[in-house]
Order: sequence, then structure tokens, then C-alpha cells
Amino acid sequence: MDETLLKTLLTDVKSVLRITWTEEDEDLKKLIQRSEAYLNEITGTSLNFSKEEQPKSLLLERCRYAYNNAAEEFEMNFHHELSRLILMVAIKEAGENSEPAP
Repeated sequence: MDETLLKTLLTDVKSVLRITWTEEDEDLKKLIQRSEAYLNEITGTSLNFSKEEQPKSLLLERCRYAYNNAAEEFEMNFHHELSRLILMVAIKEAGENSEPAP
């Protein structure tokens, strides 16, 4: 993740968590990076978190759960959304990898 996107996501995470101070910024950046790695790992791809779409929404929610020491509950509570994301990625990759019929 590039530094510009990380700064944007830091602002978004702080907004979700209602954090106005800067003392936790470095810890929050690490939290964002761990959440990015988690979502990329379960989908098997590198997701785009710059758009206001499902991957970014799930990243922000995972950060919220992890910040509040409830990361173990995230997967259970967002099971349907995560399944939908995994399916969307698989369909997109299948479409990109399929060869047109002769």
C-alpha cells in the first residue's frame, strides 16, 4: 500500500473510530496494514482500497473491530459480506482468465 492511500485510510479509520488525536497514528497505520493483509489473504488477490466499495468498507470495519479488541468476532459477524467479496473476486478472475471460444 502506498503512503498516500495509507494516509487517506488513516483519516477514514480515525473518522470511523471518532479519534481526533494523533498519538495513535502509527499504531492505526499498522492496524490498517494488517487488515489489508487479512483481506488480501482471504480473497487470494490484491484488493483496491482506494474506492468507496466493499473492500474499503470491510477494511474499515475490520480496523474498528481490531481497535476494540474484537478482531476474532469480525469474521463471524461479516461472514456474508466476506463470502460475497470472495465470490466477486473469483468471478472477476475467472472472467479474466477464460479464453474466448474459437
